[in-house]
Amino acid sequence: MLDSIFRWLYDTAAGVVIRENESLFPWIESIHVLAIVLVVGSIAFVDLRLLGVASRDRSVNALTRDVLPSTWIAFAVAALTGLLMFISNAVNYAHNFYFQIKILFLVLAAANMLFFHFVAGRDVATWGAVAGPTPFKARLAGGTSLTLWICIVAFGRWIGFTLQPHLSG
Repeated sequence: MLDSIFRWLYDTAAGVVIRENESLFPWIESIHVLAIVLVVGSIAFVDLRLLGVASRDRSVNALTRDVLPSTWIAFAVAALTGLLMFISNAVNYAHNFYFQIKILFLVLAAANMLFFHFVAGRDVATWGAVAGPTPFKARLAGGTSLTLWICIVAFGRWIGFTLQPHLSG
């Protein structure tokens, strides 16, 4: 069932254009990498603040207010370009171990973000408004986030080195 969906994505006009255009995929991939750099870099600022390693003189609230809007824009660009790369070779991507693990880590990063917003950061209005140490649950969420995003980047890089060639028509 899923393979038929992946095959349909592969056969879409967008998939064909990206796959058959000599320079389109590298441009999309370059934009994807730049967007990921912005996502991971901006998330790292927040995570390192939660861990108490950097920006200790700034409140968590001020830092997230300044950083997260850019993070979400970059994430949207990364998701769009990632989807475009995926449809260009959907069946092979879907069956690639490193791609599957990257997606798993993305899901875990989303779960960690929900944990922070609904559990660890539930009272961020109180402790996040001042400079200083963060509660243990917030440090745990920050450390977990940083680890997951490093894994997402690492497994993302391995995809290109292990992906099988494009399917033939």
